[in-house]
Amino acid sequence: MYFVNSVKDLQDLNPFIIIGCGGGGEKFANFEGVQAVGFIDDDKAKQGREFCNSTIYSDLDDLIQDTEARSIAIMLPIGAEGAALKYAVQALDKGKNVVTSFRSLPLSTNSSLLKFAQEKNVVIKEISPRLDVIKNIFGNAPPKCTETLPKLNYKPGTPVIFVGGTSQECGKRTTTRMLGKAAQDAGMNPAIISTDEMGLEQPVDLNFRAGSLSVMDVASAVMGAIKHLEEQKDPDIVLVEGQSSLTERGNPHPRGLSAAIMVGAQPDFTVVCHRPNHPYREPLGIEYEVKAIEAVEPTKVVGISLNLRNVENKDVLTDFEEKYNLPTVDIKNGGASRLLEVINDHIRKL
Repeated sequence: MYFVNSVKDLQDLNPFIIIGCGGGGEKFANFEGVQAVGFIDDDKAKQGREFCNSTIYSDLDDLIQDTEARSIAIMLPIGAEGAALKYAVQALDKGKNVVTSFRSLPLSTNSSLLKFAQEKNVVIKEISPRLDVIKNIFGNAPPKCTETLPKLNYKPGTPVIFVGGTSQECGKRTTTRMLGKAAQDAGMNPAIISTDEMGLEQPVDLNFRAGSLSVMDVASAVMGAIKHLEEQKDPDIVLVEGQSSLTERGNPHPRGLSAAIMVGAQPDFTVVCHRPNHPYREPLGIEYEVKAIEAVEPTKVVGISLNLRNVENKDVLTDFEEKYNLPTVDIKNGGASRLLEVINDHIRKL
């Protein structure tokens, strides 16, 4: 098998030239007993700088000639598949062992490299996601890593509003949509993103099920959606629908999804939705959710959207507003315009 099973597998291939001077390259160099004799990076801004007590070089052939390296470790990110393949072929052709990362060069989809390594009488191994461990535990696992998107680092130029909540089915989708409609009615040009396959009602610009993505891809998907709409629409406000909750106890599994969507949105301000007397969810409540949101992201919760479906006394808005000291609205009964005014007041102070 071509998987790396232990650090001894790496030690047996010492010493290494490491390609990729980021988090992956640093982790590899710090493995116990791994000897790094040189580093390569295609980023010209990094070349010539110090990294892990060595100088970063640009040319692999030169470094192979100048060092006693037996092996090449290719620690490049997702999105760098072309560069990873180029370096692997170059290293194997020079008679060097190769260690790859599943992120940029999974050997399951590059079987020709295994044959090339055999022809050159060298070893090629992969640091894998070890999905076989999960399959042993559950009897089932994805056939390969589901993390596929490049890791964006994009900061929106438009004010972003995240619509979160204390549980599932508490009004996030409806609140996002009705805030978008209120913005349109006010003459604004909103960009509206639903992160659920059920986000079919208008107005909405993009809808996709964030929960179908690897958690490592969710933030990039949201950033990419915002970037796309900024380029296409030049909006004056972006509304992003969240999923589930950061604090709901009854169904904790989507909590990481909620965090990933919010991290990708990088919201300036946040609205929290809440459904009192929820019949089949177990929210901890507004106070816990507000604290969690403001702890995870540097955003400010500016209002509450109440779902009154399970409330007999519809005059509870004032009680919630006084208790939490936040503007509180019934989004379906005129509350969208008031909540939008609150949001715009905060945006004007940015």
